[in-house]
Amino acid sequence: MKKNQVNLGVREVPNLPKWIALSLQHLFAMFGATILVPFLTGLSPAVALVSSGVGTLAYLAITKGRIPAYLGSSFAFIPPIIAADQAAGVPGIMLGSFMAGLVYGGVSMLIKLFGTKWIMKILPPVVVGPVIIVIGLGLASTAVDMAMNDSEGNYSLSYMSIAAVTLALTIIASLFFKGFMNIIPVLFGITGGYLFALTQGVVDTSGIQAEWNEITSATGVWSFLGSVFQLPDFTLPFRDFSPGSVPIAEIALIMVPIAFVTIAEHIGDQMVLSKVVGQNFLDKPGLHRSIAGDGLATMIASFLGGPPNTTYGENIGVLAITKVFSVFVIGGAAVTAIFFGFIGIVTEVIGAVPSAVMGGVSILLFGIIASSGLRMLIDNNIDLGDKRNLIISSVILVIGVGGAKLQFDGFAVSSMALATLVGVFLNLVLPGKESAYGNGNMFKTEDQTQAEKSDDSAA
Repeated sequence: MKKNQVNLGVREVPNLPKWIALSLQHLFAMFGATILVPFLTGLSPAVALVSSGVGTLAYLAITKGRIPAYLGSSFAFIPPIIAADQAAGVPGIMLGSFMAGLVYGGVSMLIKLFGTKWIMKILPPVVVGPVIIVIGLGLASTAVDMAMNDSEGNYSLSYMSIAAVTLALTIIASLFFKGFMNIIPVLFGITGGYLFALTQGVVDTSGIQAEWNEITSATGVWSFLGSVFQLPDFTLPFRDFSPGSVPIAEIALIMVPIAFVTIAEHIGDQMVLSKVVGQNFLDKPGLHRSIAGDGLATMIASFLGGPPNTTYGENIGVLAITKVFSVFVIGGAAVTAIFFGFIGIVTEVIGAVPSAVMGGVSILLFGIIASSGLRMLIDNNIDLGDKRNLIISSVILVIGVGGAKLQFDGFAVSSMALATLVGVFLNLVLPGKESAYGNGNMFKTEDQTQAEKSDDSAA
């Protein structure tokens, strides 16, 4: 990357007006997706905003302020969150998130000691790609149900029309808008769908009206501040539940396997980010620091009641478009997200979004997740004509999408976790492992890359 293409370097501080504007841009880019995850899983959107902001600040600290990445709610964890909720409620979700964060920490230490070769052997594209497809397709029925059924579970043409309008607006913004509007299609679609839903009479605005009445009727500065700012509904582990009340083994089998998949996604994000910024973040400050920061953000979320966090592609897109790479801008977005989480009327506005609106945008987002898994296979030139690759990917897809699970006395292994574990096992035991990496570069081991360089030199 040429120097004159960079508008603001990683360690540069913008002036205050520009700082605020650029940080708000990142906030808008991540906002729609970050609140969608808690909306789908029954967690608090306000807590998700706060935990994403705090998690991002922790990530920036762990990475020594060298990687301009924003962390928001992870879509990959939606199915295991739902499964953990069914098994043990919110305490189970938080314990599972904490254990997933510990996995990140353990992987970080192993990478620091032994490099990346071992994790690439466990998670080649032929395993990670189909698992990501399973994550997207496994959520398809959830998106469609939200789009076409009312709050009582009955088919509603009105809800279907709201979902269709939301989906159409999101697609239009993504394909035809330019500049800033092009990087916030999810937020644009949700806002437009929300406004259309108001015309259909399906939005309950009583909570918003109550908050507004409280604000406008406040007398005095302290009364006004007290009516505007409210403490989010945090779930604090040592206050709200005891670890002994949660089936630890079952929650671990539900949540932990997905952590390995999101770690593979994280590595891919870091490679893309390195290309966008023009610096090798895997080398300095190091992949081990980046993964540790991601894990710490997820553990922080588990102590507040928020969903697991992950680095956001939406914000990487903002970096690519604006060429503004300042970590101070990212930090500003994080602080603003925390601030929004404490504003009561913002929470009420988010909570009033009809399920049809979220269903409409989810049709696209969950499909994109599945397609990104397919893209991983394509980008790495995975040959599905190879019987080994065909067997591994086929078994993962059917187990994951089909809903197969293992049940024992006291706990169960969810279909997604089972698909991941079976895929890893098949890849480790079946002969011909070299075909699992294809001809792409993203997930090749150090030995493979070095061997290819040697072959090229010999040629």
